Amino acid sequence: ELVAKALHTHSHRRDQRFITLNCTVIPENVLESELFGHVKGAFTGAISSKKGLFELAGGGSIFFDEIGNIPLDTQSKLLRVIQEKEFMRLGGVDVLKADVRIIAATNADLDRLVADGGFREDLYYRLNVFPIDVPPLRERKSDIPALVQHFIERKAGELKIGATPRLAPGAIDDLVAYDWPGNVRELENL
Repeated sequence: ELVAKALHTHSHRRDQRFITLNCTVIPENVLESELFGHVKGAFTGAISSKKGLFELAGGGSIFFDEIGNIPLDTQSKLLRVIQEKEFMRLGGVDVLKADVRIIAATNADLDRLVADGGFREDLYYRLNVFPIDVPPLRERKSDIPALVQHFIERKAGELKIGATPRLAPGAIDDLVAYDWPGNVRELENL
C-alpha cells in the first residue's frame, strides 16, 4: 500500500482521490456494488443510488489489495472496465467513464492461480503491465534501521513529544535479527 500511495502521490493524478480496496474483506455479493455503484431499486436493500469506487476515484487511483481474491465473475467485469474504460452501475442503463489508475497487489501466486483457472489470464496480463516486486522485510534487513528511525520520528510527532526518543543500545540488532512475518506493518506497530 505504501508503494501504491507513493505511485499516486508522485503522479499527475496526485490531486485526485486515492482509494484502497482490500479484496479479502468485501463479501462477494457486495463487491460489484462497491466497485461500480448501483441505482435505487437495483436489488433488495438498494433504497438509494450509490456511486462506486470507479466513479469516486475519477481521475485518481484505486489500489486493489489482494487482487487474487476477486471472484471470477467480477474479474470479467473488472477486465471490461480496464479495456473499455467504462462501466454501468448495477441496475443502471447509463454508461459511465472510468478514468482511474489501477494499482494491484497480492501475496498470492497469480501465475499458479491463472494456470489453475482461479484468475483470468487476460486480466492478469492487463494488470501486469508494470510489475513492481517488493521483497518481504526479512529479505531486505538493511532497510530496518532507516524504517525504525522514520517510524519513531513520525510517532513522536503524532504524540507531540519534544525530543525524538532513541532506541536502547543493542535494540536495533534485535530488530534486524527478527524475521518480520508481518513485514513493515508489524515493524511499524512494534
